[in-house]
Amino acid sequence: MSVQAVSASAPGRSNSRNPGFDLDLGWLRQIRMNRSALERRAATIGTRRTVKKEWQAAWLLKAISLIDLTTLNSDDTAGRVERLCAKARHPVRSDILKALGAEELHLTVAAVCVYHTFVKTAVDALKGSGIPVAAVSTAFPAGLAPHKTKLAEIEASVKDGAREIDIVIERHKVLNGDWKGLYKEVRDYRAACGDAHLKTILGTGDLATLTNVARASLVCMQAGADFIKTSTGKEKVNATLPVSLAMIRMIRWFHEETGIAIGYKPAGGISSAKDALTYLALIKDELGNAWLDPHLFRFGASSLLTDIERQLEHAATGHYSADYRHPMA
Repeated sequence: MSVQAVSASAPGRSNSRNPGFDLDLGWLRQIRMNRSALERRAATIGTRRTVKKEWQAAWLLKAISLIDLTTLNSDDTAGRVERLCAKARHPVRSDILKALGAEELHLTVAAVCVYHTFVKTAVDALKGSGIPVAAVSTAFPAGLAPHKTKLAEIEASVKDGAREIDIVIERHKVLNGDWKGLYKEVRDYRAACGDAHLKTILGTGDLATLTNVARASLVCMQAGADFIKTSTGKEKVNATLPVSLAMIRMIRWFHEETGIAIGYKPAGGISSAKDALTYLALIKDELGNAWLDPHLFRFGASSLLTDIERQLEHAATGHYSADYRHPMA
């Protein structure tokens, strides 16, 4: 299969940033997703691998390092964002880490995700931590605003210090099969991001079919996306395992064809430690250990960390604690 780079003469190594490629509609037409087969495979993910005791605690600590700790509420305030950033720096109570023998990990979350209004607040609060700020952009969550306005929002967030930009695509382009329009849209967003990494949110709950999800994934990757992400968290249906399988298999195929490793971010509805373990098993089985890294896998979550910390306290003490003992913000 022939793919031609938009901004590089060769695809590059597997750890290179996605340079973007020409839109290949022939590749797109090959895609067919079998919903029944994906649902059957998804049903076995949680049963194929079971981790207990200290191994479960280790996997949950890994999961924390993959979280984009998020607040995207209409009543967000600078104070809430600052408290969330403090939690991002120290996601697990020190007494729990000490009991688990994990004090030397210097554990943090992968990023803090906020609206543009709070990017500078988060950047200031995280100074010196190495934790990047991710900004949701392009008229999040619907994505329906003038194109120039959306590009200006990306540029403003990057100027304020965001190192990652989570954009939303215009879902009607997928539903209408306007692949050229979607490609140009995402390519423009990538250019506006500059050095900031681009995560494309597909809004999979709005895309009707898994074939649409897979095709949209491929178009976004060809346009230069560094990550593909399931949802805004605002749709009626957010991240699911069959949707994740459809997207992950496109990531694998893209990597096989181009040598470029694209990141994956499920978001919305992932709120329990059990869910996190299932997604980690999915990534390990389908993409391999190399993807179990913040550069290639993230959880978009606001409440997941609370349950993981509760499970870690249980691993350390044998007792479950109340949610209020593990405040987020």
